[in-house]
Amino acid sequence: MFIASILSKFRAHQRYRRTLRTFTQLNDHLLEDVGISRNEIDAVARRQYNQ
Repeated sequence: MFIASILSKFRAHQRYRRTLRTFTQLNDHLLEDVGISRNEIDAVARRQYNQ
């Protein structure tokens, strides 16, 4: 159970990093199309981390 918890946190952190990397690579126009601003990227990525 302890290992499953660690594995779950590790996978969640990977999702966070992947989301963060993806959004930071987009230009401002594409971010606007998605509906977020550059200063919201971390918050959006953190929501992914908490799922």
